[in-house]
Amino acid sequence: MKRNYFIVALIFLIFFVISLLTNILGPIIPEFISSFNLSNSLAGFLPFAFFFAYIISIPAGVLAERYSAKTLMAWAFMLATAGAFWFAFIPTYHTALPSLFTIGIGMAMLQVVINPLLRSAGGEEHFAFNSVFAQLVFGLASFVSPQLYSYLVTELQKNPIPDSTLIQTLSGMVPANQPWVSIYWVFCAIAIAMVGVILISKLPRIELKDDEKAEKASVYGMLLKKRVVILFIIGIFVYVGTEQGIANWMSRFLEQYHGFNPQEDGANAVSSFWGLLTLGCLLGLLLLKFIDSRKVLIYFTSLAILSLSFGLFGPASYSIVAFPLCGFFLSVMWSVIFSLALNSLENHHGAFSGLLCTAIIGGAIVPWIIGGLSDLIGLRFSMTILYVTLGYIFSIGFWAKPIVNNKTISLKSQKE
Repeated sequence: MKRNYFIVALIFLIFFVISLLTNILGPIIPEFISSFNLSNSLAGFLPFAFFFAYIISIPAGVLAERYSAKTLMAWAFMLATAGAFWFAFIPTYHTALPSLFTIGIGMAMLQVVINPLLRSAGGEEHFAFNSVFAQLVFGLASFVSPQLYSYLVTELQKNPIPDSTLIQTLSGMVPANQPWVSIYWVFCAIAIAMVGVILISKLPRIELKDDEKAEKASVYGMLLKKRVVILFIIGIFVYVGTEQGIANWMSRFLEQYHGFNPQEDGANAVSSFWGLLTLGCLLGLLLLKFIDSRKVLIYFTSLAILSLSFGLFGPASYSIVAFPLCGFFLSVMWSVIFSLALNSLENHHGAFSGLLCTAIIGGAIVPWIIGGLSDLIGLRFSMTILYVTLGYIFSIGFWAKPIVNNKTISLKSQKE
């Protein structure tokens, strides 16, 4: 297929929107707690509801073979629209859980579709570059999302309401004591707009490669009998759990233990976390050209553990810097673990990728455990479970035995 720059740009836009909708939970969890008088354990069900939807990754892969990319993406954004509207129109805790699950299903469907489409529209020889660029776009949106929330809440709390069409409109749509709900009206509008963009766009039918096609159920069963497959599924599970555990509970921690304002200080901390994670990806790409990926994983995980320790047990001035800095050190983990996993098997990479993507539900389980334990032992000590997840990631650098190692450049040979 000839390269289609419009489709590539559209996919980058979709990555941006996915991240925008996905990574807002961290900044607004303190708002959920205060608005609905929730315990931390009940608040922990919010990310659980969203990320548990990724369990549909394998069924979505089957749908990708039966329906066009255009159809599936339109359905996905319609689900996101319905979920965002549901909560925006009826902002209660009981509507938040099913609405987040609905949005999560839409995002999971998009993740399954857009990667093969990016390969097809952007050209196979450019797929690696486009994938990295897409992750940078994803990181940019993760940085923007908390800033957008902070802006909306700050403006809606002013008296009088600023003379802005957007703010004036939103002020009449959200409860006066819940200005943060406005972010879901904005998400609803964005999702509706994306449905329109998808419907008017001419998208090709994706010709899936053999390693992108859904496998028979027996193949998944065979893979799950392999020890290395289980170990790497756990690896992805604990990575996403670590990432979301820090991002979702950081703002609440800073508010509870150090008195920081979640609408500004907390939102900025979460925004910085994602921004630094994006910058770390760039450094990681460079380091992987010179250092074995397993060593990079060991070094970055060690620094992440150190940074987490300063965040949990340091004074306020350390904590508000150390938590966002964790994002920088987490940056290489997803790509390294995923590549080590695929390079550890000779075949059935498509089915293995589906299982690894299903393990994204770690983003549901770990934050939920943190929330539940925090009501018993306090948030600070419940977040120490992240030492266990990071410890497992650290161990991967020692036991992983890939068939193919990442190609590195020897500085010594270059000098010679």
